[in-house]
Amino acid sequence: MSGRVLVGVKRVIDYAVKIRVKPDNSCVVTDGVKHSMNPFCEIAVEEAVKMKEKKLIKEVVVVSCGPQQAMETIRTALAMGADRGIHVEVTGKDYENLGPLQVSKIMAALAKKEDALLVILGKQAIDDDCNQTGQMTAALLDWPQGTFASELSMEGDKIKVVREIDGGLETVKINTPAVITADLRLNTPRYATLPNIMKAKKKKIANVKPADLGVDITSRLEVLRVDEPPQREAGVKVETVDDLLARLKEAGRI
Repeated sequence: MSGRVLVGVKRVIDYAVKIRVKPDNSCVVTDGVKHSMNPFCEIAVEEAVKMKEKKLIKEVVVVSCGPQQAMETIRTALAMGADRGIHVEVTGKDYENLGPLQVSKIMAALAKKEDALLVILGKQAIDDDCNQTGQMTAALLDWPQGTFASELSMEGDKIKVVREIDGGLETVKINTPAVITADLRLNTPRYATLPNIMKAKKKKIANVKPADLGVDITSRLEVLRVDEPPQREAGVKVETVDDLLARLKEAGRI
């Protein structure tokens, strides 16, 4: 099979950073905070690159929406083995209000423009945990979808997807073109080597705006307030079962 794979990569606050809320409770602190590629997006990039290495597809194109800093995320994906990138420039309030629906419209428009055979996305981002972009993209394109993928294999013009579900694993076979979302156990992403990081600097990154794609990114949602979760209270040790029952009664639990 030869075709083009479009992979979405999102720039998020690094997983090891402690999240802090701004004093005005408008959003979380992002200035001066380490960012990196969303871990599930790394898995999506790895899977696309592996498909190209097996000569199942001909090109891997990575897409990131956001301000200029999103270019760093694209470069990381290029260093992992992607062929070229597309930076969809979104800044200011539009970026603050950018949600799954707006990103889905952009991905759907690019999938048509690039004549993509597959769109591969992480199942969710670790900042908002929405788990919606893949499903919405498939709906807008009217393509089959294989979500929560832990294993992929090509069978002619179809893709076999092993999905992680609450009851275990589910295997589905879908036609192409299709949208896939990557789960944690799909693969282990490679580290970008220094030679590949240097090569990535020479790879092309196109810059477009949502308007160039005919996409309206106006948000219909408004974030009223962001709060940190309440502090967890310290536990209490008890000596006997009777003490435990007494404590639970005092707390009104039983």
